[in-house]
Amino acid sequence: MSARPWSVVLGAGLMGRLLAHALATEGHRVEVFEAQQADAQGAAARVAAAMLAPLAESAITELSVVRMGQHALLRWPGLIAQLEQPVFFQQNGTLIVWHRQDAPEARRFAQLLDQTQSQCPSLPRAESLNASGVAAHEPGLAERFAQALYLPGEGQLDNRQLLDALLHSLQQQGVPLHWDSPRKPDDFQPGTSGHPDWVFDCRGLGARAQWSALRGVRGEVIRLHAPGVQLARPTRLVHPRYPLYIAPKPKDVFVIGATEIETEDLSPVSVRSTLELLSAAYTVHPGFGEARILEVATQARPTLADNLPHIRCSGPRSVQVNGLYRHGFLIAPAMLDALMQWLHTGQHPMADNWGLRFDTTP
Repeated sequence: MSARPWSVVLGAGLMGRLLAHALATEGHRVEVFEAQQADAQGAAARVAAAMLAPLAESAITELSVVRMGQHALLRWPGLIAQLEQPVFFQQNGTLIVWHRQDAPEARRFAQLLDQTQSQCPSLPRAESLNASGVAAHEPGLAERFAQALYLPGEGQLDNRQLLDALLHSLQQQGVPLHWDSPRKPDDFQPGTSGHPDWVFDCRGLGARAQWSALRGVRGEVIRLHAPGVQLARPTRLVHPRYPLYIAPKPKDVFVIGATEIETEDLSPVSVRSTLELLSAAYTVHPGFGEARILEVATQARPTLADNLPHIRCSGPRSVQVNGLYRHGFLIAPAMLDALMQWLHTGQHPMADNWGLRFDTTP
């Protein structure tokens, strides 16, 4: 390997931008090839709420994701501090609410959180709130919910600000960014004369020809402008049919979502899904009735058979990073750090401790 390693990153979504930035910061000569444009319209990371909620997500995922999410909460502030452009980040916790008729579902949810906390004692324990506790945390919800759960320490960031800030930093670092330039790992022979030292495949669903187990899981989100709604933190509604999250962003913007559909269809959102999401949001806060719909967006998240992420070597000096599913912002820093640790040392103890699959043998 040369004194200044030459690394090619395929894909400029969240993982590709993070990795390219980290490699360039460490002195690598980096090139990025992306099949689409710089605005990340084709990236799953653009259609996301970017909530950093390991305990809340534990109700539907494995402990390995929870542990990686804990790591990410510690790492995101430092990663953001490296960027010149501002990125909204907050760590005000998560509020879980439910309507009276859904109390049995809420109890089941709370039991799942208790089970996770017992397995990961370093996680802050969920706090039960009565009506006065709800009023103290979210005054705007005080008259609608007499009970809630508060998950301290959880956070969120602004996904689009982050993607833009990473792009700006890569441009400032002089990284060649090749847009409308699809490439695949077989286009390179890393480690041979005239070719890069490393190839990192971060193309999400674009890598399916090389990773047949990948599938797309459709996600739908609605972005609203709602000056009449005041929420200080992401809020989740427990419901047996319409579980919902509401993530407040800067300038009175709210990201609302929850739908997951086993399809790669990227056609516009159906009337049914829109009504379900907006109706559920209205039951949380009537101020959403006067909100303005800024965007209704869909995207397919790259997902492996067990819904868990995976890093693997597909050939000598050729590495694939994929399967982040709905947890991209929650686990991307851990994926990045595990990969960088292996590049530095040839070992991956962090990945082993978290339970992240990391296969170094092609």
